[in-house]
Amino acid sequence: MHTLLTVVTDPATTDTNLGPTFIGGLVGYLIGSLALMGIFTKAGEAGWQGFVPIWNTLVLLKISGKAWWWILLLLIPIVNIVVLILVWHALSVSFGHGVGFTVGLVFLSVIFLYILWLGSSTYRGPGGRTVAGTTY
Repeated sequence: MHTLLTVVTDPATTDTNLGPTFIGGLVGYLIGSLALMGIFTKAGEAGWQGFVPIWNTLVLLKISGKAWWWILLLLIPIVNIVVLILVWHALSVSFGHGVGFTVGLVFLSVIFLYILWLGSSTYRGPGGRTVAGTTY
């Protein structure tokens, strides 16, 4: 004997998880952007840039001392992982930290971005060198 399976899709019951998913994504975006805003402000950039997608990555590359075209490398699978680690390390050095802080940025990004913002770290410029006469 064969059993016939009938699937009825009721529009009222579809996409029931879309709202919570959207809200979760929005909250995650705001938490990350707020951390970037604080870091950008510490680095002498306008804080609002942390909330603009893609542009915030360009600003992050700038304060890390990387060229703008590195954003294109972030589009290449596998390569983007290595590039992101290099950018996190450059950001870490820009604020006077070392490899240990970079490891924290790689594995606990949002937490360590907040540590950069709210902690005692000061922006020293790309490569960690303080430019004489420049206030960051």
